[in-house]
Amino acid sequence: MKLVWSPETASKAYIDTVKTCELFQESGVAELVSAMAAGWNAQLIVETWSQGGLIATSVGLAIASRNSCGRHVCLVPDEQSRSEYVEAMGEAGVSTEVIVGKAEDVMGGLSGVDFLVVDCRRRNFQRVFRLAKLSHRGAVLVCKNANSTSNTSFKWRSVLDHGSRLVRTVFLPVGKGLDIAHVATSGGSSGSTQGQSRWIRHVDRESGEEYVIRK
Repeated sequence: MKLVWSPETASKAYIDTVKTCELFQESGVAELVSAMAAGWNAQLIVETWSQGGLIATSVGLAIASRNSCGRHVCLVPDEQSRSEYVEAMGEAGVSTEVIVGKAEDVMGGLSGVDFLVVDCRRRNFQRVFRLAKLSHRGAVLVCKNANSTSNTSFKWRSVLDHGSRLVRTVFLPVGKGLDIAHVATSGGSSGSTQGQSRWIRHVDRESGEEYVIRK
């Protein structure tokens, strides 16, 4: 099997996230990643989160997992972060699986990741990508807050193992920047062939700017 794009599932997750995230101000990031994760029918969605971080992206990923009938896991560094995260998610009316520990250590125990979101402002964020055990179907990797100065030398090829192939990358000026990579594993496929490209239309609710993303 391989990652196959479903525009119907993506649209439903996008709309559900818009409705749920009306109280948040994360400049459309939540809606976009939700649509992407659901559209790719992600079965294991993983993200990293630290105390004080914005919660809207997590809400969007939780909604995506519900639409794709998948599993959403959030990695937090300590119990204090876990408590804050669970409370915030509860206030938003959603819940997800939370694992406490250093993301670099926890990633080794999660196999078949097909959608991974990491905040590039965190220390060792590149190591989290390197240690991820990606799904044999391929995966979508998202580097959030990519406008961070610490991200200036980041290259996707530097975090992929020899069993993975970089299919395409795109940088989107949404929120504080999203650097996205679509990866195929050995023997896998990009999930779209010539003449079968898909498009995502996204409108930033704050600026009114419209982005059309080709997948």
